[in-house]
Amino acid sequence: QVNFVESGGGLVQPGGSLRLSCETSGFSLESYAIGWFRQAPGKEREGVSCISATDDMTYYSGSVKGRFTISRDKPGKTVYLQMNELKTEDTAVYYCGTDLKSSSCFGIEYNYWGQGTQVTVSS
Repeated sequence: QVNFVESGGGLVQPGGSLRLSCETSGFSLESYAIGWFRQAPGKEREGVSCISATDDMTYYSGSVKGRFTISRDKPGKTVYLQMNELKTEDTAVYYCGTDLKSSSCFGIEYNYWGQGTQVTVSS
């Protein structure tokens, strides 16, 4: 059974940092790309970052590029999202997920995801 457990969210001031973690089970990170997406109230889901399975290629949305870093514990089952220079517009529930279809991030659909972790950026 595919499972994701996100953690690490919280309340942080603008300019601050958070590190999100996603513990996975039921599939191999060496077979499928995995990424983070977020959803804020009243807004559409937004893909934030992704890391490919085979060559660790990373991708970022324009809104977070240069501030967020995705990584994974390859021998293990954990994916991380380091978030620096946080802005109020980063406030959202953050989810990690995959589509169990491809090792590449191109066109990833996030058909499987966890319960999410709330990130609130506010002064």
